[in-house]
Amino acid sequence: MSLILFDDNARTRFFPFTHTRPLADIRCGILTMRARWEKYFETTDSPTLTHFSLAKAFPFQSTGDDIFVNGRVAATKALTAAVKDLRLNQKLMSGNGLLIAFRAANASKEILDNITAFTEIVYPQEVDSLDEIWDIFSKNGRLIEQDFALLTKGRVPEKIPECVTVTGAENVFIERGAKVSPCILNAMEGPIYIGEDAEIMEGALVRGPFSLGAHAALKMGAKIYGGTTIGDGCKVGGEVNNAVFFNHSNKGHDGFIGNAVIGDWCNLGADTNCSNLKNNYDEVKIWSEAAGRLVSTGLQFCGLLMGDHSKCGINTMFNTGTVVGVSCNIFGAGFPEKHLPSFTWGGVPEQTVYRLDKAIETANRMMARRERKLSDGEIAVFEYLFNQQQSK
Repeated sequence: MSLILFDDNARTRFFPFTHTRPLADIRCGILTMRARWEKYFETTDSPTLTHFSLAKAFPFQSTGDDIFVNGRVAATKALTAAVKDLRLNQKLMSGNGLLIAFRAANASKEILDNITAFTEIVYPQEVDSLDEIWDIFSKNGRLIEQDFALLTKGRVPEKIPECVTVTGAENVFIERGAKVSPCILNAMEGPIYIGEDAEIMEGALVRGPFSLGAHAALKMGAKIYGGTTIGDGCKVGGEVNNAVFFNHSNKGHDGFIGNAVIGDWCNLGADTNCSNLKNNYDEVKIWSEAAGRLVSTGLQFCGLLMGDHSKCGINTMFNTGTVVGVSCNIFGAGFPEKHLPSFTWGGVPEQTVYRLDKAIETANRMMARRERKLSDGEIAVFEYLFNQQQSK
């Protein structure tokens, strides 16, 4: 019996992030949704059933007897037990009708269209899931707390250096190889997790819940508020409040980012700022690419949502609820538009389309600094997305 993560129809609500990844590879909390399920299933291998545009980068393979789990559902110990108890041709549903998981044999890629006759079992407890794109940051603090308990149970952390000012030391966990210079850690409002070989530089101020990923760096004098996750390999400075950075992205200088999500391989120029509150204190609306219109978030605070491989120049100012697509290069004076489609070049006063070959070249140049490059599958994702964007 193997674990397979699948995307449901909610996938399009998470553009631009799901242009380049399945729902399961969204980071919310310390872990990605996939990593959390793999932890509970005690596996490091979980194929993906996703949109055909991602299939080359995230292949699907059935082993003959598979547990399919919705990639946007947050795993817990109790929920995992219920999922594992499923028998062939059974499906697990939440009380509000969300398909959590099902078990099937010799499944094809069309399996999601063929489970209506499966025996339905209703899970009696509340299920935590990502339902809208803004859930990534709004639910992040709670999932940091759950992941902290999962990852640190029964383990002994590295010693907190004497040069560090800390409150709530029992809620601070430092992994092997991490370096923590003189700074202030406040874990009274939530836990602080410092990943393997990560670094917190001098003068940083950190309030939990907070997670710093493996090999990531918090720059000197950074001010980090709770509900923030900085993913693996990121470098972050300045002021950050309730934001999620995926992996290998940089905000190396001063500037404010709040109630925001920053994808993989992004770079924010010095003194980049985003507004996260409208001057009239009204609910923030954001552009929904899937719906083709503005949608209300129901939130008073919502900042920047930036897709993978996007960059912005120094002193860039993003308005409240700005959505930036994949592989954009944003620069120019004034506020860019609140929706910048994938492969946008420029911003203010005018913009054009970023050439596909140049976008791929830039991505590989940045990734080479981490001894990486785009795979053939990832290039295929770029090509599909570029062609789709050009056809609109």
